[in-house]
Amino acid sequence: MSSGVTTTGIGSSGSGIKTSLRIGPQATVCQDCEIKGEVIIGPKTVIHPKARIIAESGPIIIGEGNLVEELAQIINKSDDDNQRTPLIIGNYNVFEVGCHVEALVTGDYNVIEAKSHVGRNTSISNGCVIGALCDVVGKETLPDYTVIMGKITNVEFNMRDHRFNYYNLKC
Repeated sequence: MSSGVTTTGIGSSGSGIKTSLRIGPQATVCQDCEIKGEVIIGPKTVIHPKARIIAESGPIIIGEGNLVEELAQIINKSDDDNQRTPLIIGNYNVFEVGCHVEALVTGDYNVIEAKSHVGRNTSISNGCVIGALCDVVGKETLPDYTVIMGKITNVEFNMRDHRFNYYNLKC
C-alpha cells in the first residue's frame, strides 16, 4: 500500500469489526497482514506479512518508525465490551517475530523480542527490552530502560521489590 492511504475493509470478512485504517507517509504495510478495527499507522512504520493488528476494544495508534515483524500480534481487546480504551504505541519500537502485545501504553525505543507476551495491564516506558519467550502480564509500569530476560513461569513478580532495572530470571 502506498503512504497516506485511508481505507476500510482490510482484514477477514465476517469478523463483525468495522475496519478503518490510516497509513502515514513512507509507511509500508504488506498486503498479507491482518488489520481489524480502527488503526492509525504512523510515518515510516513497517508492518510485515502475517502480522496481526486487531483493535476490538478501541483504536490502535502506532507512532513513527516502528517495525512489526512476521506473526507479531498487537491486540486491543478487553473483557468489558463497554470499555473503549486506545492502545498507543510510541516511536521507533521493534515487535519481533511471534510476539503478542496487549499493553495499552508502549513508549519509545523498545524491543519486544520473539515470542514474548506483554499483557494488557502492563505499561512499557522507554528503551525497554522484553526478552524472547518472556511473559510480562502483571499490573506494572516498567521503568525506563528495563531489561527482562528469561522466562517468567509461575512467579509473582513485582517490579517495586527490585532495586535495579535489569532482571535475569532463570526457569
